[in-house]
Amino acid sequence: MFGFLKNHPYAIGVDIGDDGLKLAQLASNGKGISLIAGSNKNRPQDVSPGTADWQRWTIETIRQLTANGDFRGREVIAAIPASEVFIDHIKMPKTGDDKLDDAIFSKIRQKLPFEPVKDNTMIKYIPMEEDNVLVMATERKIIDRHLAIYEQANLQIKSIGVWPVALANCYASFFGRRKSDIEAVVMLLDIEPNYTNVVICRHRNLLFAHSISIGARHLNDESVAARLVLELTNCRRQFGSMLHNSQIERLIFLSGRAVDRDVCAAIAKQLEMPAQIGDCLMAVEMDGHHQFAGDSKHENERLGTPIDRRDCHTNWATAFGLSLS
Repeated sequence: MFGFLKNHPYAIGVDIGDDGLKLAQLASNGKGISLIAGSNKNRPQDVSPGTADWQRWTIETIRQLTANGDFRGREVIAAIPASEVFIDHIKMPKTGDDKLDDAIFSKIRQKLPFEPVKDNTMIKYIPMEEDNVLVMATERKIIDRHLAIYEQANLQIKSIGVWPVALANCYASFFGRRKSDIEAVVMLLDIEPNYTNVVICRHRNLLFAHSISIGARHLNDESVAARLVLELTNCRRQFGSMLHNSQIERLIFLSGRAVDRDVCAAIAKQLEMPAQIGDCLMAVEMDGHHQFAGDSKHENERLGTPIDRRDCHTNWATAFGLSLS
């Protein structure tokens, strides 16, 4: 009977961003969600994202973190970086299921930032409310590159996830647990160092997603911060044109302590929206060995940065949401 009390581990969530690498593995014992393993490492400045050197660095770093951490199993759910995913919102094509993929590709092909050849394009689409469809596309060669990374790191891909779903999972699991949250429409902001990911959702149901190339390290410049607010205002307008009967009730910053609270407060004030900080790291139970940083600087550099909840300025929302997928 005591076996029922043991943690059931989810897959390892792998968040590969332009600025670094984050791995997190959550578990459930039927009463709550706990963090059983997690680590992150920043990308060296002399390694450019997407290059062969970046691919080698990513493989070696994943090997180190999974070998020396407390991760259980080899199964991972990973997401393609936001900078490599094209996102669009369209109306559901009026066609049969057997021709739906072709119809969706036809609607977005002229907007794609890469050569619009169907055989070289991977598309995922999510039906939404009022016959809207969220479409995500990337080049097949990018998918193949990421699959090669995990194969060479000796990991098993459970699935390739997408960051909008991961953020909705994170919100629903940690900050959308009240009965009133099931129908509430919220705007999620995931502010990374170089970009801001925006999701509008009704609990786990995606309604809108967009990535903005303005991140936390740019927000000390008032003019750049004003541009971010303008972009977010445009997101609200586009959402309003898509779903006429839905009103965004509040703004949730999923970046936790990775972004200064004063910055979040200023954004919320300019948007004139009720807001809250969604720190997913504070929302999970933690095994004792994760509560303190490594014993030495050398050990931290070798293994990556252990999670110290007392003073953590890393954004874990996407990695946590992927693990929960």
